[in-house]
Amino acid sequence: MKTKIIQTLICFFFGLLAMQNGFAQGLHVGVAKRIVTPDPLLPVSGGVGIPKPVQEKQGDLFIRAAVFEENGEIMALVVVDNLGWPASLGNRSRKLIPAIKPENILIAATHTHSAPDAYAFADENGNHGADLEYLDWCVAQMAEAVNEALESREPVALKVTVGEAKGKIAYNYYAPQLYDPAVGVIQAIAESGPKKGQAILTLVNYAIHPEVIGNDRGILSPDLCGPLYDRIEAKAGGMALFVNGALGGMVTADNRPEQGMEANDYAECTRIGYLLADEALRVIDEAPVISAPKLSVHSKVIKLPITSDLMKSILVNSPLHQEYVGVDSIPTQLNVVNLGPAQMITIPGEALPNIGFYLKRQMPTAFPFLLGLCNDAFGYLLSKVDFNSFQRYDYISRTSFGEMAGEVYMEEILGLVKESAVPIK
Repeated sequence: MKTKIIQTLICFFFGLLAMQNGFAQGLHVGVAKRIVTPDPLLPVSGGVGIPKPVQEKQGDLFIRAAVFEENGEIMALVVVDNLGWPASLGNRSRKLIPAIKPENILIAATHTHSAPDAYAFADENGNHGADLEYLDWCVAQMAEAVNEALESREPVALKVTVGEAKGKIAYNYYAPQLYDPAVGVIQAIAESGPKKGQAILTLVNYAIHPEVIGNDRGILSPDLCGPLYDRIEAKAGGMALFVNGALGGMVTADNRPEQGMEANDYAECTRIGYLLADEALRVIDEAPVISAPKLSVHSKVIKLPITSDLMKSILVNSPLHQEYVGVDSIPTQLNVVNLGPAQMITIPGEALPNIGFYLKRQMPTAFPFLLGLCNDAFGYLLSKVDFNSFQRYDYISRTSFGEMAGEVYMEEILGLVKESAVPIK
């Protein structure tokens, strides 16, 4: 009897020590979110150039954070409703999150074209329309959300799947059929407590431009991502998280009507957001529950070459990127995450669909996830054979770093995939 009591006390002691040091048994997930709708409203940015004024909002902008922990490995995945989120801002938030290694904090943007400028895009005279105080506030809100998610983590099981999202959701404006209809879904299910059996988190990965409304209608909005979040959280519970995919050149929302003008109002955002949410929940519904999934996070800093005069000008004139002035390359962080049978890789911009298809074929998993506009959003990433190849690609070639940036990225990320590969069942 005395021996059993001693064994119990020893187990309790080491269990307590493990929890204090973050080494919880099994996978734990925590979530949190912050509303970052500016008050008063700010002009919105749809790309390079001065933001355009707004008179109203339709839906709120959010920062959403999910923290994953397994056997001492901790990772945060953060998504902000914005056109993009440069590392110059993300790194400031990382410094305010001491419990997680900076390289394990992945920060992505939904790419809505109806949110304030986070790049301080400057005109030919060096003037920009970004509100730097608002961006400072968002930096703090992002750190607060991650720290709260870290504190709220609880044991979970996973459901993972990749399936075809059916219906009128996306298409390629340049070549209608050249887009990826696959939707990847990861759902964390509470294993204990009052939420047992309920979804804590539903992550949706799909390639689409949230630009139904755009930046020229005087409206600030999360676009289709807002209704997508509302629908998933109403039907599945927990928190929804959307991460874009290989959406470049130009995979956009399919708001083409049968006749007449394109639908570009919040009702169309709602139709598309609800449909994508319903498809995500449909494909995840029959996925098996995975107990005790493993987590591993890998990172690498690379340099992307810059040959585009336009992109160099953006870096030179923006107050957010002064550390890169006068250079011909820019550092960016890449991540590979193995989560159960799923593998996630980050893309620091808008990769074209053919790059996305190629990357997925090289990933050693049946469940590949491409986290677009993640850790940075440096314009378009296209292969050298596509660069400036025909008239349709003129804009995306000019707003890319150059013909070799996509090539360097693919070589480096697949090298990291190979280094981090684990047997995936």
